Amino acid sequence: MLDAQVDQHEAMLLSRLITSIALAVPVVVLSIVTGLQIKNWQWVALTLGAPVVTWGAWPFHRAALINARHRTATMETLISIGVTAATAWSVWAIVWGNAFETKYRGDLSTTRISTDNTHIYLEVAVVITVFLLAGRFFEARAKRRAGDALRSLLALGARHATVLRNGQELTINTALVRVGDLIILRPGEIVPADGVVEKGTSALDVSMLTGEGMPLEVKPGSVLTGTTINLTGRLIMRATRVGIETTFAQITRLVRDAQTTNAPVQRLADRVSSVFVPTVIGLSIATFISWYIWGPSTTAAFTSAVAVLIIASPCALGLAAPTALMVASGRAAHMGIVIKGVDVLQSTRRIDTVVFGKTGTITTGVMQLVEVICLSGTPRSEVLLYAGALGHVSEHPVARAIATAARTELGQLPTVTNFASLPGMGTTGIVNGHKIMVGRESLFGETMVILSGDLRDALANARNGGNTAVLVVIDTAVKAICVVADQPKSSSASAIAELYKLGLRPILLTGDNHATALAIAQQVGIECDDQHLIAGVLPDEKVRVVADLQQRGYAVAMVGDGVNDAAALAQADVGIAMGTGTEVAMHASDLTIVSGDLRLVADAILLSRATLRTITSNVFWAFAYNTAMIPLAALGFLNPMWAGLAIVFSSIFVVINSLRLRTTKLTQYTAFVHATR
Repeated sequence: MLDAQVDQHEAMLLSRLITSIALAVPVVVLSIVTGLQIKNWQWVALTLGAPVVTWGAWPFHRAALINARHRTATMETLISIGVTAATAWSVWAIVWGNAFETKYRGDLSTTRISTDNTHIYLEVAVVITVFLLAGRFFEARAKRRAGDALRSLLALGARHATVLRNGQELTINTALVRVGDLIILRPGEIVPADGVVEKGTSALDVSMLTGEGMPLEVKPGSVLTGTTINLTGRLIMRATRVGIETTFAQITRLVRDAQTTNAPVQRLADRVSSVFVPTVIGLSIATFISWYIWGPSTTAAFTSAVAVLIIASPCALGLAAPTALMVASGRAAHMGIVIKGVDVLQSTRRIDTVVFGKTGTITTGVMQLVEVICLSGTPRSEVLLYAGALGHVSEHPVARAIATAARTELGQLPTVTNFASLPGMGTTGIVNGHKIMVGRESLFGETMVILSGDLRDALANARNGGNTAVLVVIDTAVKAICVVADQPKSSSASAIAELYKLGLRPILLTGDNHATALAIAQQVGIECDDQHLIAGVLPDEKVRVVADLQQRGYAVAMVGDGVNDAAALAQADVGIAMGTGTEVAMHASDLTIVSGDLRLVADAILLSRATLRTITSNVFWAFAYNTAMIPLAALGFLNPMWAGLAIVFSSIFVVINSLRLRTTKLTQYTAFVHATR
């Protein structure tokens, strides 16, 4: 229901914006181009402008009324009063004044206030409404996208579960699963709750939770976590935590909590508005009273008061963030970077720490055959032929990695007969008349195979390096060891080096084991002490690590690609997701690297900094410009027409300032890519 309300709000703003633009354009043209001002053109302007300043501006009027009931004042209050004052004066001048008797407008010939009632200011009211509606629409769209992370995350959970009750198998909604229920898990099914294995063995894909590419072998007594995936065997588990108590629900809650914090830029604008708006309203009232007592006419008093309200209207403020984001998004799109929102870009100017997930971020996320260590006299091609043939008919990631390498080197692989998969141990089968066994040492516990000293040393070295190693047995003799690992991306080392050049500190944060993380860190150039390498952490612990860095004064950018990174991405000052990863990570982040090339992380940070600087300068000049012009309006040196034009010029300045983002200087890598396109 909440998502529907968000979508409805965005659609409402869009319809008001489009209609207001269509009606406002002729009003502005009629008001400025004197050659088109036929007799009684003011009635045409009033007819077209009335829906804009009432129905189009209703979100601001409604907010102002709510604020009034609570005895507060925000920018909506100032907008509503300014639009209402300009419209009310125009209606009075047309209906009861002399505006309809004047064919042409002459108020642009002087900046001073008018002392008669022949002038209308409808174009000022409609322009303010259109500009601010545009800003609100882009803001609403950004907020809706922020909720996509939660929707994608919830979509990953199991919808149904098969439970054993009274000896019968029942398929029920996961919301109806109770603590203590026995749940049947078949290969390929999503674990619907947290629990413990009662019967069966299998391999579990836990990358959602830990980021580790290797499946987790489970047996009776093993702990299961909801939303992980059962890969091979049939399991019966007992539910220990269900509903909002599960680990998956906690991850969802972490993402939601991290996204509900207002940006400091927005909080600053709110604090300034709480002082600025009452001050402007007070100045407008004081201006009216002063001119009414000492001025030439009531018209002059009202015109000066309206000019104060109009010049203070925050059109440029409403455009400050949306225009900068639009320009930066266009620049980033050419580089393969998608900018989603500005909610957490406020800290990019001081980012000094970049936290990386491992699997799918620094590494490819796909297991690869790294090395084949053969017994003396055994050809590598023979080992790959037999081990690859077994791997070709297996679903295990290690087996698939060996099969992929074998097909690449040898082409077509022979047929396997009598194939058998032993969960947690390995595979066996007959290939070209030979009995082949590929797996862990535990597979050969009863076969009495002999492992030579050289191969035993190679096996230990592979494991110490954080890699996965399996034995290849041909006709009861161990012939080789195949070493499989998730390798770093080709761009990772140069990307880390670029971050060091920028004075940024990279940290590797992963749920994988310490040995594997250490090997990857060494390969890509990340320092390997406890401050730069943090392994074996779960998703909630990743959030705590990021939050702890922030509490210690660091500005943190988090780079990740998986569900297990989503909450940390949302918690970080800037979340950067890999476009090759999960939708959850992309929705939870602020920036997405479409290609997954880590060298663009430095560019993303640089562009984010530039975008924030532009937004901050836009906000500053919007306030400063308006504040500087208010005394001129109060003293009668700025009539409402010129005040309206000044607002337009202020908005144009914001747009031009934002366009400078198109020439932001980035890294040498980006310059090279652009030059070769």
